[in-house]
Amino acid sequence: MKTYTIKAVILALSISLISCGHKDKNTAADSAAPIPVTISPVQANGTQPFMSASGKIEAVNNANLSTRMMGFVKSVHVKVGDKVRQGQLLVAINNQDLQAKRAQVNASITQATAAFNNAKKDYERFKALFAQNSASQKEMDDMTAHYEMAKAGLEAANQMKNEINAQFAYANITAPFSGVVTNLFVEEGDMANPGMPLVAVESPGKFEVTAMVPESDIAQISSGIPVNIIVKSLGITTTGKVTEVSTSAKNTGGQYLVKAVLDPTDANILSGMFATVQFPVASKSKNAVVMVPKSALVERGQLTGVYTLSSQSTAVLRWITLGKTIGDQVEVLSGLNTEESFITSADGKLYNGAKVSVK
Repeated sequence: MKTYTIKAVILALSISLISCGHKDKNTAADSAAPIPVTISPVQANGTQPFMSASGKIEAVNNANLSTRMMGFVKSVHVKVGDKVRQGQLLVAINNQDLQAKRAQVNASITQATAAFNNAKKDYERFKALFAQNSASQKEMDDMTAHYEMAKAGLEAANQMKNEINAQFAYANITAPFSGVVTNLFVEEGDMANPGMPLVAVESPGKFEVTAMVPESDIAQISSGIPVNIIVKSLGITTTGKVTEVSTSAKNTGGQYLVKAVLDPTDANILSGMFATVQFPVASKSKNAVVMVPKSALVERGQLTGVYTLSSQSTAVLRWITLGKTIGDQVEVLSGLNTEESFITSADGKLYNGAKVSVK
């Protein structure tokens, strides 16, 4: 009997000690200083929403120069990074065969010119005789035909010379506009083939971005509309205007090609940089778009949330569903409404249920 009494006393003392421990912890938690926080009301974006698409920046004036003749590259007069002016010689291709053809054509022109001059004199002579009734109609007709044939022969020889001169333009590759050499595809001694790129030139200063837009949004995009262009590598956002909208996605897997020209900017933008284009589109919802800054988001694995403020001045972690990103703001599809506030920053580590005080 004494044994049971001792056990009961020990149990009562244990429960009393545990209760006191819980009370001490709760008292410590209740006495902890509130965490100073900054709150912000939920912003309802009443402006027109955006549709984002990724693209690549390139110069408006750019060209890969090639030739339509075959021959060895005789000389390369530029290197990558060189500034060139319009009409400057960039690459020269061996053109000895063209020179031989031009010599032949010049000889043909000399021969045709002599024949034409002789035929012209005979024609004028017979024309005078025919006017004096000293030549028959048959003789006049024959002489007229001979003169016209000589005239046609001279014209054919001159056109052959024009053809040869046009081919010389493909032997000497010149800059179509003033700009910068961005790539060289051949070296001296290489064999140039028709259609093979030899040198790439672009004119910096005016850039455009080419993006692919899904079919669900292409109907709301038209030429001339303003867009925002985010260059991620430079951390800048600039503006632009849509200049081209493709009406077919036959060869692009359901994506429509859209081009937008960037407005002039002092940023060091280069061809090949990736960018995000934000196209203004009509909202599919009649409600205002709820936006929160990226800095206020809290990520736990696959979940994303924000800390809100309860009526007891405690932090409450609210899970939300995100939509499109517009600049440094993120659209909230569900989990927040325009009548609530959320915590944007804190002077301590927040957790669910932590006491907070608004700065």
